[in-house]
Amino acid sequence: MVNTSKNTLENAISAYVSAGELAGAAALIWRSGEVVQATAVGRRDLTTGMPVERDTIFRIASMTKPVTTVAALMLLDEGRFALDDPISSCAPELARMRVLRDPEGSLDETDAAARPITFRDLLSHRSGLTYGDFHRGPIARAHAQTLGTQIDNALTPDEWIARLGTLPLIDQPGAGFHYSLSTDLLGFLIARIEGTSFGEVLQRRIFTPLAMRDTGFFVPHEKRDRRAGLCGFDGDGRLAPLTAAPGRHALDERPDDMTFESGGQGLWSTLDDYLTFARMLIGDARDGARLLRADTLAMMTSNQLTPEQRSKTRMFGRPIFAGGHGYGMGVAVVMEPDAADPLRCRGGVGTIGWPGAYGGWWQADPNDHSVAIFLSHNMLELHQMARGIGLGAWSAIATVHQIATS
Repeated sequence: MVNTSKNTLENAISAYVSAGELAGAAALIWRSGEVVQATAVGRRDLTTGMPVERDTIFRIASMTKPVTTVAALMLLDEGRFALDDPISSCAPELARMRVLRDPEGSLDETDAAARPITFRDLLSHRSGLTYGDFHRGPIARAHAQTLGTQIDNALTPDEWIARLGTLPLIDQPGAGFHYSLSTDLLGFLIARIEGTSFGEVLQRRIFTPLAMRDTGFFVPHEKRDRRAGLCGFDGDGRLAPLTAAPGRHALDERPDDMTFESGGQGLWSTLDDYLTFARMLIGDARDGARLLRADTLAMMTSNQLTPEQRSKTRMFGRPIFAGGHGYGMGVAVVMEPDAADPLRCRGGVGTIGWPGAYGGWWQADPNDHSVAIFLSHNMLELHQMARGIGLGAWSAIATVHQIATS
């Protein structure tokens, strides 16, 4: 049962909403079989003023990646591919990749890839792919012009893969961790293997077995009154409704005929749907819906990076795995609890999590069988972040983590 006598979670989030740092958010803490705290605070839509509720449907951005990873590993368990199989077995468009000599250098200065990209590379973000938004050099412009937006994209999956094959990698396959389009590509390859859309694969293999009734790449018309509106900040740092996410990667209304389904960042979901998914990852599947073999789940939630790869990985210039964390498949993994950053996940050894760029966060700790989830729409341009605008969501997440682990 939810603790309503002293809901410190509600009090904490309300402070950020009252200060104008968040439009609204929903959060819960689950431990040893029950939700011990849950709250929904503020407005889910700045235009209508409708409130956030327990069942509000949010864009979860990169919290999509663990879901795609589970779908891929289900196929692995069935022998549909092997980890070290080249992905060119189902994506011949990517059979002859080139690699930039300098990630920020000329697109004409490349070498042949030393070996093919494998499924293991995609699952652990060691494919040599990247996100164009992470760069200032020519590769940034090439990504934008060739691939278009990352979530609501007019290209078909086959068109997108073909265009991806014309771009150079930024590193040799297997050489290092580079957060990237790997999981989007993985989702499209799963769809090819299954012979249907990726959304249908997820519905049949994950959402239906786990009774995740409100999770998908689009929100059905009959549920759209429960959606959280896109929300960001104006030039003065005040909350403002948006018609598209930063970079126009996601639109306020996705066209009904769009076939692009981003396995890296495209899902919508709710607190309770994602709780069901997270519980499954720490061996507490509701109604016994265990989707992966025990050894496969253990592999997914264990560090896959070498010590050198951990030490060298950077995101926005900052080390993210040098101390505290490793990276499994689709999730960060706590290795040294005292050094772990709670904005990824922090708990006992083996705690997992991976946040979303739009203000979503979760972690699951198998040691005390706990899950904490925070969902908001907090959509920032990079130049706003550099000015300190919109960072209240991350402070709110740190506060939620403190409450969840106290």
